[in-house]
Amino acid sequence: MKLKIALHLLFCGIVQLCMSQNLPSLVTDRNINSTFSIIAYDKATQEWGIAVATNNIYVGSSTIYIEPGLGAFSVIAETEPLYAVNGFKQLQQGKTIEQAIVSTVSTDSLADYRQVAGIDAKGHVYAMTGSSLKYWKGKAGHLTGESFVVMGNQLADNVLTSMAETFRTSQGTLAERLLQSLIAGQKAGGQINGKQSAALVVKGEKNEWFNQIDLRVDHSVQPFEDLQKLLNYHYGRIRLNQAMFAIRTKNIARGKLLLSQAEPMIEGWNGMYGKLAKAYLLLNDEKKAISIISKAIKENPYWKENLPAFYCLRHAPEIKLLLDETTFTLADWNNAISILIDLQKSAESIDLGQKILKQYPKSSYTNYLLAKAVLLNQNKSSAKSYLEKAIQLDKANADAQRLLTQLKGAS
Repeated sequence: MKLKIALHLLFCGIVQLCMSQNLPSLVTDRNINSTFSIIAYDKATQEWGIAVATNNIYVGSSTIYIEPGLGAFSVIAETEPLYAVNGFKQLQQGKTIEQAIVSTVSTDSLADYRQVAGIDAKGHVYAMTGSSLKYWKGKAGHLTGESFVVMGNQLADNVLTSMAETFRTSQGTLAERLLQSLIAGQKAGGQINGKQSAALVVKGEKNEWFNQIDLRVDHSVQPFEDLQKLLNYHYGRIRLNQAMFAIRTKNIARGKLLLSQAEPMIEGWNGMYGKLAKAYLLLNDEKKAISIISKAIKENPYWKENLPAFYCLRHAPEIKLLLDETTFTLADWNNAISILIDLQKSAESIDLGQKILKQYPKSSYTNYLLAKAVLLNQNKSSAKSYLEKAIQLDKANADAQRLLTQLKGAS
């Protein structure tokens, strides 16, 4: 009898360990994946989005399914992609979101281990939580609201209510609101057995590819903070591009405002520091540009490869110490000319371009850049000559072909 009791306790302990540690079950041969997510639709922007987190790796790979114009599905706990595959087919056939999910439930022998939420093209929602999830440690369930669903399992008591309330009252883009909701869930206790990965996807019919959001933190001790950083990078890049456009079109006040917003958002994104430095050069703020370049090199010594492009700053002591013109390649010189053109420095860009063309007389791209440089002075005749030479040297120079076509069309 004592042996039977001991074996029973051992059995229960193994099951509980698997449930609490997110390990493959030693008894059922099934992974027990504790997860929480929010799925939502924004009628104003016609975007669908899902944010999800778990105590396992790469949660975004198997829990997020979005087809802009059709709908979205989030499948967690024991994930099963067929809920999305079959669900989209059902929606295409005109079925409701409830019918789309229930039709798969009826053929799924393990439906009691699933959690599924869906939204159709008009924002109608439906969700189900499998009956067996109540046996897992922690809370399991879902809450529905206007065009959104929050759901999860192995959660602290107030996770879902915190997520729902935060989403209802939050401001910002759909992506920002989804992430705010997910973070609120974590602050309310999140999953009782930890955190490891998180993901955020937002897609819309009207979104260009660069405005579609697909961010994933596949393995981290701080997945929520890392996901927030990635979203900051996404919007920071957009603001930086908008700032540069505003400055170039002489809307300086707006440009400065957007730039002040963009800079802290892209903090740590070393690859964007060159564009950030260029933005400050457009504002004639060489001191700030130099500080950003110095920071970029300090964070990443290999960033020095970009330094020749900032040849225009060669007289600054901090830059002069690092520049060695004898090591410049043709590509380096062309990058230097290109930035001078961006800065509307016609005389300097023409002088440097002609100097480099003497060293590299067969450079098609330098001829193209010289065409752009002389156009700063409205010299269309010289520009056409440089472009024709560029194409003669390289018939595949698409930039030169496009610009020449534009000039001929305008004349």
